[in-house]
Amino acid sequence: MSSKKRTGVFVCHCGNNIAATVDVAKVARVMATEDSVVYSEDYVYMCSDPGQKAVIEAIKKNQLDSVVVTCCSPNLHEKTFRDNAQAAGLNGFTCEIANIREQCAWVHKDRNVATAKAIKISRSAVRRASRNQALEPIGIGVTRRVLVIGGGIAGIQAALDLANAGLEVVLVEKQATLGGHMIQLSETFPTLDCSQCILSPKMVEVSRHPKIKLMTYSEVKEVTGYVGNFKVNILKKPTYVDPEACKLCDDCTQVCPVMVPNQYELGLTARRAIHIPFAQAIPASYTLDIDACLGLNPVRCGKCKDVCEAGAIDYDMLPRTVTEEVGAIVVATGFDLYGQDNLGEYGHGKIEDVLDGLQFERLCSASGPTRGKVLRPSDHSEPKDVVFIQCAGSRDPAQHCAYCSKICCMYTAKHASLYKHHVPDGRAWVFYIDIRSGGKGYEEFVQRTMETDETIYLRGRVSRLYQENGKIRVLGTDTLSGQNVEIDADMVVLALAMTPSKGTAEAAKVLKIGRDKDGFLAEAHPKLKPVESVTAGIFLAGTAQGPKDIPETVAQASAAAAKVIGLLSQPRLTHAPTVAKVRAAHCTGCEMCVDACPYDAIHLENGKAVVNAVLCEGCGTCQSTCLRAAIEVKNATLLQMNEMIEAVLGY
Repeated sequence: MSSKKRTGVFVCHCGNNIAATVDVAKVARVMATEDSVVYSEDYVYMCSDPGQKAVIEAIKKNQLDSVVVTCCSPNLHEKTFRDNAQAAGLNGFTCEIANIREQCAWVHKDRNVATAKAIKISRSAVRRASRNQALEPIGIGVTRRVLVIGGGIAGIQAALDLANAGLEVVLVEKQATLGGHMIQLSETFPTLDCSQCILSPKMVEVSRHPKIKLMTYSEVKEVTGYVGNFKVNILKKPTYVDPEACKLCDDCTQVCPVMVPNQYELGLTARRAIHIPFAQAIPASYTLDIDACLGLNPVRCGKCKDVCEAGAIDYDMLPRTVTEEVGAIVVATGFDLYGQDNLGEYGHGKIEDVLDGLQFERLCSASGPTRGKVLRPSDHSEPKDVVFIQCAGSRDPAQHCAYCSKICCMYTAKHASLYKHHVPDGRAWVFYIDIRSGGKGYEEFVQRTMETDETIYLRGRVSRLYQENGKIRVLGTDTLSGQNVEIDADMVVLALAMTPSKGTAEAAKVLKIGRDKDGFLAEAHPKLKPVESVTAGIFLAGTAQGPKDIPETVAQASAAAAKVIGLLSQPRLTHAPTVAKVRAAHCTGCEMCVDACPYDAIHLENGKAVVNAVLCEGCGTCQSTCLRAAIEVKNATLLQMNEMIEAVLGY
């Protein structure tokens, strides 16, 4: 180990977060005995303004050339203290963070054990810092365009915010229209205003905005590049209808002989192979569903084209791939509902009058299959007893989803209220575990549903339901009274768990971003970076990141847009220089590092590995894979790793 370095060590108490378990003063005293350490001190809050000033003054006064701050996670304060080093005249990359909070104080109870471990962690960071090189950030050019994936309310809000800030936006939606699930809702809680009245003007604004390029019926297939300079391949699927020529006359649907379940109405009604999803669809044009059509190659029907006086139908349309260059990406791929077929206790989705929440929304909607009349799908009679079951698939780690889906309590209260307005003489029963109404005006809304609408709330689980004599027998328990409950219901509505959409998993794979244990997109930090992914330049919005209601979704979409605006307003971007480098003389061109790299940052040139420094995230996978030690990460070299291990083992 080099003895020329002059290292300073700064140990933080973090109030009692660290000091309650670790003898902070002892850590500072022991660190002062290290060969390269010429200054060591402890302070109650090192990240505070006085603490940061003390670091800067100590660097200048003691002519330090490397710094170790022994505190909490580098995710929180690495940039803070590297900026301090820079302010004191040091290169920021000569500063290292030793994490003795999350990795030590928070996981131990024995003070002696925790203190010994904190000393080892700090010593290893000192050894690493003593061999750190002064590095300079890598400069990157910027493409001031943004890709937004998903055309629900999150994608729409993000796209409008970005476009109104002057950035060009490419908005890609998998379905034939904008709107997502919000456009399927009848009304929204707690104000009970029409979702279509809120969303339709925004959809039209997106379609007419000069800065937004709208691509519906399209999918992102490949993303290459890096923050500021992504290249995106988008598959534009053929609709077989020219939206500019289509007059919305509806003649084509009148002659189409094919009927299939209507996805927009969630299977409550049928549609033709050629169809428009709903009256306010954007783009306002018909789509020919090739999977439902009798066939185009060769044409087996052709009736829709025969009656189209506008000549809008073109059977020769082909899928095409469009390449767009963007500087940042917002992922807003939305949610799906947990499948009823997973719930055997509730009939596996085979009982016709057992509906999910979105199906019930369509029954309540004036534009729905029953024109706003709440009718049983089985016989179209008016249900007089409706049971609403909350947490259907949620909060059940043993069988289904472990997490709370956050919105179910509220939309169940809304459903009960809507039902009582449509069927005043009907009875609404709600089975619940507990009520979670944590938004503005939410608790008042639930209380109003209970009292004014006379909804019967039963605290307990439903164990089973089954059909009997034209009714649905619901077997449950009221835990407040301690009695079993049996209800012969005409209809049952399940508040199903909210799950990531299938498109979310596909997007994560294409974008190479992480997902959490439940399949939602993983944020970089749950508190400080809730709308950022771990990959620079890719941001998250809406229910793709986790269950949330409409106001929170809109807020997060605007937050993601604000982050993008801040990013792309810079004249040039920078990338951390702690990236892999190749020793060409040692490289045999085996391609093991190429295959191992999760960021596609390594390729071969003339039989040697070459690193694209802008793509590299310095993860070290290549370094651990290479058998000849021909590749290593700057400031995390094999020599540094070896010395850190020796420090931890006490050598």
